Order: sequence, then C-alpha cells, then structure tokens
Amino acid sequence: MRFTFGKEEKLKSRKLIERLFVEGNSIKEFPLRMKYLKLENADFSIKVAFSVPKRNVKLAVDRNRIKRLIREAYRLNKHLLFNNVDGNYVIMFIYTDKVEWNYEELEKKMIGILNKFVEHKKLEL
Repeated sequence: MRFTFGKEEKLKSRKLIERLFVEGNSIKEFPLRMKYLKLENADFSIKVAFSVPKRNVKLAVDRNRIKRLIREAYRLNKHLLFNNVDGNYVIMFIYTDKVEWNYEELEKKMIGILNKFVEHKKLEL
C-alpha cells in the first residue's frame, strides 16, 4: 500500500457530506470525532475529509495547521482501515478541542479512533 493521500481519496461532494451528517454514525476519541457512513453503490472504497470548526479555533493559520497534522496522521495510518474494512465508506474527522495538540498525541488518537472503527465493523459482521 502506498502512503499517499491523493485526489481520489478526498471527500469533496457537498451531497455526500450532507448525507454523512444526516445519516452517519460517529466514534469519539478526544479530541477527534469520526463521522462515517457506509454506501452501497459507490465507485470508490473510502473517501475522507477533515474539519476544524471556526467556533473552536479562531485563527485560520491554526485551523489549517491542525488539519495538516490530522491529514498526516491519517495518511501514515490509513492502512489500518484499508486492510481491515470491506465496503464503501465516506468519513469525516472533526477536531473538537479548542487548543492545538502536538503531532505525536494526535497520531496516537488517530490510531485509536481507526482501531475503534475497525473493531466496531468486525462486531457488526
């Protein structure tokens, strides 16, 4: 598996994002919340988006830095998802804290939330 985060993996569809928030489920691992929705007839396996609310982090430079850190943590650990989950999913990671965490702590939380998701999917089967 290549550790890239290309255009085909990014969730950009406004319709899918709205549907994700209406119909999706969530898993929490503070400071991250993962919203996910399984799709039946999709031409992709997993599409991901990242969000840092303006309400929690006021400065754009800080929001962008946090998104970069979360994207990097996902990029390096997405193999946990792709190797263990079957099906088509749209996923959004939402940062819920008001202060910036360092990369090492964010990566631990990302690994934790991905493992929770994989365990949750295994229990469903």
